Amino acid sequence: MTIELKYVIANVSDLPAAVAFWRDTVGLKLKFQTPEWAEFDTGATRLALQPASPANPAGTWQPGLRVPDLANKRADLAARGVELGAAPHEEHGFLLSLFAGPDGAPVSLSGPAPKA
Repeated sequence: MTIELKYVIANVSDLPAAVAFWRDTVGLKLKFQTPEWAEFDTGATRLALQPASPANPAGTWQPGLRVPDLANKRADLAARGVELGAAPHEEHGFLLSLFAGPDGAPVSLSGPAPKA
C-alpha cells in the first residue's frame, strides 16, 4: 500500500504571526488561511499550521500521511499494536484519523471519503 507524506503540520501559539513568518520572511506561497488552519503551497507535501492546544503544544510538529484505503491501514496498524485514535471523521472530502507514533506523538492518517 502506498503511503504518501501529504502534510507537515506545525502547532503554533500565534497563527497570524506564524503565517507572516513563513510567507513574508521565508517566502512560501500561502495557499489559504482560516482562523484554525493555514496551508502553504510547497509542492507535493504541504506545510500546514494550526493553533496549538493542550494535545498539540506550540512548537510541535505532526506528519500527515495519506493512504488509498484508510480502513485497511487502520486495521493493519491495530494488528501491529499501534494505538489508534477515534474513528475516522470526514473533513474536506477525506476521512481523517490519528494514531500514536513513537513517544506518543500524534500522526494524522487520511484516506478518500466514500462516494455518495
